[in-house]
Amino acid sequence: MLSYRHAFHAGNHADVLKHYVLGLVLDYMNQKDKPYWYIDTHAGAGLYSLTEGYATQNAEFEQGIAKLMSADNLPKPLTNFVAQIKRFNTNSLEFYPGSPIVAQDFLRADDKMRLFELHPNDCKLLIENFRGQGKQVKVEMQNGFAGIKACLPPPPRRAAVLIDPPYEDKQDYQHVVNMIKDSLTRFSTGTYMVWYPILQRSEPAEMIDDLIDLGLPNWLNVEMTIQEPSTEGFGMHGSGLFIVNPPWTLPKILEETMPVLTQLLALDGAASYAIDSQIV
Repeated sequence: MLSYRHAFHAGNHADVLKHYVLGLVLDYMNQKDKPYWYIDTHAGAGLYSLTEGYATQNAEFEQGIAKLMSADNLPKPLTNFVAQIKRFNTNSLEFYPGSPIVAQDFLRADDKMRLFELHPNDCKLLIENFRGQGKQVKVEMQNGFAGIKACLPPPPRRAAVLIDPPYEDKQDYQHVVNMIKDSLTRFSTGTYMVWYPILQRSEPAEMIDDLIDLGLPNWLNVEMTIQEPSTEGFGMHGSGLFIVNPPWTLPKILEETMPVLTQLLALDGAASYAIDSQIV
């Protein structure tokens, strides 16, 4: 299924959570001098216009990154995230970086990126957005669930992996579990970040249970809901990130900043967050 275009949702509450946490993980990776790979299994187009095209149809960014950009007295980690987004804009909010561009901001000279995107139009845009990057960035028009196998283990034996499928196909939930299981047999020490929607359907929660049942020694799960679920039973009212082998510093940072982020992005009194972890 190739109908999904992330541009419709660029800069919404789910993007804010996903890219904020991604930045925290990569900032931790940069604390060691040794190089690493960033692997993105469903990379999208890389950069999104917020003033024309798909993003303007529902303007989801107005209830997401725009709220964060106009907030005062943010905790330092959130201030750093806002500063990163501002670097792609001048006087007003015109562009929002997707996960590959967010990651590129953290990469050092010896780090590398491997980006997978199956949608031909988005892959074309992704290639354009990374033209001239040389051997540091490799883009492939391929489903990352399969493509990641050739990347593991990465030569430097350090990697952060973002798994962010559209979940239009319900089989994606099981594909994620199978991919994590297989990836850990190839490269057990990598950091794997799985983004997922919070819906009134059971599949997301079942996927998290299945991931925990893999017997992972180190994991963290952070969720944020922004509103009461719809009475019709449809739509995403929150999102989460399940992280295998998370930085040991991550729980403390999230405990300090998730209350602020949730309050900023809340659409009603049902907004909440939850952090679960097992780090040994």
